Amino acid sequence: MTTLSRIASAVLLIVIVFVTLSPIGLRPETGHPGMERAAAYLLFGISVGLGFSRWVQHAAVFVVGVAGVLELLQLVDPGRHGRLGDMLIKAAAGVVGVLLSWLLVRQYRRWKTE
Repeated sequence: MTTLSRIASAVLLIVIVFVTLSPIGLRPETGHPGMERAAAYLLFGISVGLGFSRWVQHAAVFVVGVAGVLELLQLVDPGRHGRLGDMLIKAAAGVVGVLLSWLLVRQYRRWKTE
């Protein structure tokens, strides 16, 4: 499970980096942009949290850092725009994902020891 989660984290990170930094015309649109951001980072947070469940605080900081760095990189990318509001949505959704994974792992460990 840990290895699969780590692989999923890496794949999601690659997809998020591509979508965030590619020209706006290449960005897929599936609905409301805020919901797309939140869903992507929620999944990313869950996968990072599951893959690194013993380092949940580090996982949360990593997800927030990714959101921040990618928003900053958008400021130097012509045709893209980094916004604090977008970063906050991404960071919050990522942290929620990490916390959800922590709760799942914690519950699983309790259930396994009973």
